[in-house]
Amino acid sequence: MKIIIETPKSGQEDEIIVRCRTLDDKVLGLLAALKAEQSELTGYMDDRIVKLVPKEIYYFESVDNKVFAYTGKGVYEVRKKLYEIEQQYPHMDFLRISKSAIVNVAKIAYIRPVFNGRFEAMLKNDEKIVISRQYVAELKKKLGI
Repeated sequence: MKIIIETPKSGQEDEIIVRCRTLDDKVLGLLAALKAEQSELTGYMDDRIVKLVPKEIYYFESVDNKVFAYTGKGVYEVRKKLYEIEQQYPHMDFLRISKSAIVNVAKIAYIRPVFNGRFEAMLKNDEKIVISRQYVAELKKKLGI
């Protein structure tokens, strides 16, 4: 596979052209990831409505039937269910780590095993989150360990 990167001329918009003999799962996954990264989520905080960029989100957590997105700038309510977020961003770095949380794997500084087969992840914003033991294998697979 050959990759060519060109800088567009002034006034031209960025574009991606894909030339391939067959549109296989890898290419489709890459295209889906690029498209998902361009989409934004709507977050609600107090009386403000904010557009959230998915790659800036550290994790999502469900509390009392509400889903919250934790970013470096604050905590926002997201009016989606966790499974909807998983479906919307399947090819990004989001990974379910418990029944009530999804983490952005790119925001993990390190992980360490803790009690009863669970793991603890230290995020780059110095928050700790627990990975349930039933999700540890998938996390290891995603991290390549």
